[in-house]
Amino acid sequence: MTAPLLPAVEIASGANPTHAVIWMHGLGADGHDFEPVVDELDLDRLPPTRFVFPHAPERPVTINGGYVMRAWYDILTMDFSGRREDAAGVIESAAQIEALIARENARGIPDSRIVLAGFSQGGAIALHTGLRHRARLAGILALSTYLPLADTLAAEASDANRSVPVFMAHGEADPVIPHAFSRQSADFLLAAGYPLAWRSYRMEHSLCMEELRDIELWLVGVLTD
Repeated sequence: MTAPLLPAVEIASGANPTHAVIWMHGLGADGHDFEPVVDELDLDRLPPTRFVFPHAPERPVTINGGYVMRAWYDILTMDFSGRREDAAGVIESAAQIEALIARENARGIPDSRIVLAGFSQGGAIALHTGLRHRARLAGILALSTYLPLADTLAAEASDANRSVPVFMAHGEADPVIPHAFSRQSADFLLAAGYPLAWRSYRMEHSLCMEELRDIELWLVGVLTD
């Protein structure tokens, strides 16, 4: 059964897009949060691309006292030493992203021309979904985030995406998700054989211009046939 389509902000860089980037926001934000990123990219270097910024469902978040906000999954604890994410929520959100990929397929864009991207919680969903997706993707962009449900990846990983390009980036002074915790996820993926590019920046839990330029260069590389 296909998950219902999430509402989303869509921006096309040209007529009749041939490629797509599905970009997930962080906890408590919405699809508008990364909309300005499109204007910061040199779109002339990219093929006609549809940027899709979905809005996460609203749900109670345990670490915020059960307050209801847009979240891709519940965060159970601030402790990074064990599992902190709600597995059922991660799996549910992955199914919703799969539905968005299927819609791009129906619009004429194959999986091999789709990038899954995300920031913080959204980046976790990009990693979880992309590494398990049945068909080869163009790439996975994971910013200021970590790999959720890492203990199930070996059994669930898609052979089609064993060599998918992955770009992970993190702020050295991130007070929300420790830099070392994200680096641990990157090292885990590298040890598993994934072709991962890792970047660190002098920033907190955010984006910076140097990072945007590196993202642009990476997107050109994976989206230019």
